[in-house]
Amino acid sequence: MSRTVLVTGGSRGLGASIVKTLAQQGFQVVINYYKSKDAAEKLVSEIGEEKVIAIQADVTNRAEVDEMIKQATGHFGQIDVVVNNALVDFKFDPVKQKPFTELIWEDYQKQLDGTLRAAFNIAQSVTPQFIERKKGTIISIGTNLYQNPVVPYHEYTTAKAGLIGFTRNIAAELGQYGITANVVSGGLLKMTDASAVTTPEVFDLIAQSTPLKKVTTPQDVANMVAYLSSEQADGITGQNFTIDGGLTMN
Repeated sequence: MSRTVLVTGGSRGLGASIVKTLAQQGFQVVINYYKSKDAAEKLVSEIGEEKVIAIQADVTNRAEVDEMIKQATGHFGQIDVVVNNALVDFKFDPVKQKPFTELIWEDYQKQLDGTLRAAFNIAQSVTPQFIERKKGTIISIGTNLYQNPVVPYHEYTTAKAGLIGFTRNIAAELGQYGITANVVSGGLLKMTDASAVTTPEVFDLIAQSTPLKKVTTPQDVANMVAYLSSEQADGITGQNFTIDGGLTMN
């Protein structure tokens, strides 16, 4: 039986690339979306209803997350992997990004809720069935900007940095139940909805700064997510995998 993967924010951008890659590799996929119903339904139509379903839920709302986990489990029998990918109202725009002196705490809080609260809701909601089966995988999407803030996207980067601490703590506690937790941190991706307003100059600067002389694509990140979702990665936990062409090196 193939594994079932829930991808939050899976209807477009990086999420859609992850969904397509997983489906191509034989996984069953649950596409979570918040507002992009048409995009989610189009993705289901393209891939096939026997392989994927789409479920609407606000991942910052615990009641809606619990209901989504219930529906997805009922449809496919169980959930084996969750991918915390949803991004809440953020654009990678170096021109319009507020400088630190103009930010307010609510800017940070929005990203903390969209990243950490959402990951907390998803992980805690699905963990009981993982513990019962003594197996499960939690993957969260991070960023290399916490290591190398090419553009200081303060609130976004701070929330993603916290995601690494969150992941390592649940990896340490839940490993006894056969549950793994890892982060996949991409570079600035070319091209997603969130990066559509990024200037060509920023993309060129990043490309020339990497050993591979290229900007990371959504497919690059999706490939790592698919690997971590597979049985081949069952022995890996508590790690942050940076997929950015070597721009940052650990």
